[in-house]
Amino acid sequence: MAGAYDDRDGKIWLDGQLVDWRDANVHILTHALHYASSVFEGERAYGGTIFKSREHSERLHFSAGELDFQIPYTVDEIEAAKQQVLAANGLTDAYVRAVAWRGAGEDMGVASARNPVRLAIAAWEWGAYYGDAKFKGAKLDIAKWKRPSPETIPVHAKAAGLYMICTISKHAAEAKGCSDALFMDYRGHVAECTGANIFFVKDGEVHTPKADVFLNGLTRQTVIGMLQDRQVKVHERVILPEELEGFEQCWLTGTAAEVTPVGQIGDYNFDVGTLTKDMVEGYETLVRN
Repeated sequence: MAGAYDDRDGKIWLDGQLVDWRDANVHILTHALHYASSVFEGERAYGGTIFKSREHSERLHFSAGELDFQIPYTVDEIEAAKQQVLAANGLTDAYVRAVAWRGAGEDMGVASARNPVRLAIAAWEWGAYYGDAKFKGAKLDIAKWKRPSPETIPVHAKAAGLYMICTISKHAAEAKGCSDALFMDYRGHVAECTGANIFFVKDGEVHTPKADVFLNGLTRQTVIGMLQDRQVKVHERVILPEELEGFEQCWLTGTAAEVTPVGQIGDYNFDVGTLTKDMVEGYETLVRN
């Protein structure tokens, strides 16, 4: 499958039924388009099985609740719909996107309690998120924007509005020849990238920012478990920018990113070392078993 995302063959699950890909449309006055009242999940299927599928569906419900709306489909119904989408499109290895949003209705101001909540699920083939960076190490810019305080926005929801600064930061990074951008949080601590969590290695131990003001990714949690199974000590803690110089290895985690090595952040360089390679290979093995 190739071409613009609105002009492809296939089926998309929309509000309880499979529709032709090109017919999966919304009205221009959809509330989410104007006010970001939307939550989503990005998932990957390997050999026909979506990795941590149910956890993703449960988090979709959680995120909707954080934005003060309720998805009109149960977790079980969402799980069944995802399988319908894969089957209808003949996909086994695929990226799966579930998105719920406040649609067009009686309200068109900031408030939207009377508008219907809608749900769609699409799937498509998608290779390595960072291209060949998965093998040689990604190059990261440092974003000028910061992840917001939890007093200002529901930071633990996977909500569309939280990605506004991610888009502009990734554009700025790509203009500099980088794959992505690293955010600091509102306190100036190392946080995450635009769509991935980050890990560092020093003296055989792993350090990763504490997920107190950003999404605690499911892949992040999986990789921490893998490290603990290997008896590798993991420090979830505050990491200051000046510590970047002292780390030896670095990688990113995310459903799209999977486990991707990092070779450079700003002026700091990292080896694609043994532990990083083990995480890349170990994750690939895990999701396919």
